[in-house]
Amino acid sequence: MIHFRKLTSTLALVSLVGIATQQAAAQERDDRATILNFKGIQYTSKDSLFYTNFRFRMQNRLGFSNVLDGEDNGKFDARIRRLRMRLDGYIYTPKISYSVQLAFSRGDQDFDDSGVPNIIRDAVMFYNFSDDFYISFGQNKLPGNRQRVNSSGQLQFADRSLVNSNFTVDRDFGVGLHLSKKIGQVPVNAKFVISTGEGRPALSTDDGLAYTGRVELLPLGDFKNSGDYSEGDLEREHKPKLSIGGGYSYNDRTTREGGQLGKYVVHPFTLKTGFADAIFKYNGFAYQVEYMRRDVDNPINFLKEEPTEETYAYKGWGINQQTSYLLNKGYEVAARYTILKPHEQITRFEAQTEVLELGLTKYLKAHRLKFQLNGSYTVKNGIYSNRHNKNAWGAIFQVELGI
Repeated sequence: MIHFRKLTSTLALVSLVGIATQQAAAQERDDRATILNFKGIQYTSKDSLFYTNFRFRMQNRLGFSNVLDGEDNGKFDARIRRLRMRLDGYIYTPKISYSVQLAFSRGDQDFDDSGVPNIIRDAVMFYNFSDDFYISFGQNKLPGNRQRVNSSGQLQFADRSLVNSNFTVDRDFGVGLHLSKKIGQVPVNAKFVISTGEGRPALSTDDGLAYTGRVELLPLGDFKNSGDYSEGDLEREHKPKLSIGGGYSYNDRTTREGGQLGKYVVHPFTLKTGFADAIFKYNGFAYQVEYMRRDVDNPINFLKEEPTEETYAYKGWGINQQTSYLLNKGYEVAARYTILKPHEQITRFEAQTEVLELGLTKYLKAHRLKFQLNGSYTVKNGIYSNRHNKNAWGAIFQVELGI
């Protein structure tokens, strides 16, 4: 009898892993517990009062970059870019769900800016009034620009664009409202969060909070398998699909350069960030565009750890555009163009930057198992010449594996 139970348990585990592999192509929204769609290895208690869903993923990277200044012979980048583990589930009732995500690579822990290994990325609880309306409480992604809201595991390039890097509102601790409804036949998603404004390492906060909201319209109906939260048209949409989004974040008296990210500064300042984006997919073709703009009354500041050293908040605007086509046998070709335009108040720190990128991806199991090869050319101040010593070439090869 004991042997039979062991055999039954083993077969059940094998079947469970098999189902997880088959379901691995499902897209994910990174801001909610995945209790509605099976994604990883799951366990449900006998009384059905406890459920958990375990996933992990890693991104291993080899990169090279060369600034054309005649002094740099190039730099190699060989490391684990991301190693994350995630638990989703519910306790007592599916109405009360949770999501926990941990990061184990240094570049994923905000260590260099905060001096603390911030292992916790997400630790958030949800009360689900229905599939269409829920509230959140804890640390999680803010409803910012589309590329940030997308999981880093759903990207068609190895990294998000420089527009996201400079303007993102990232993660924070707060309370949020999330609503999905239809106006006629048009799906509408709306999110609003009040948060501390200081990001992941904050121990406490003052009365200078952050207020972030986002609205999305899908005039051509829902994407297959939540494809509006995933780059590239891996689903090969049979009908054209479009999602248009926009929002605004007001971070009152933050103590960090980028609000939720960056080094700590002496004088708090207020960041006002607006963003608008869209994604279109049809029959293997995908296109997305993102515009972000930040205003800061007094962007120049001083580092808290070095009070005599000047620093700044990035004030200006940026646009990112990327397009792709899914070929046969899981190959995808993609191109991306990014431009960042700093405000005149910070031009002694930042130059106009443009990045041109090409990508080739081989999807073995959608975004769960893929090989990515990217090449880039960075242009400073609009001078397209290899003789310009601030321009740079770069390449990245990355393998992503996860469940």
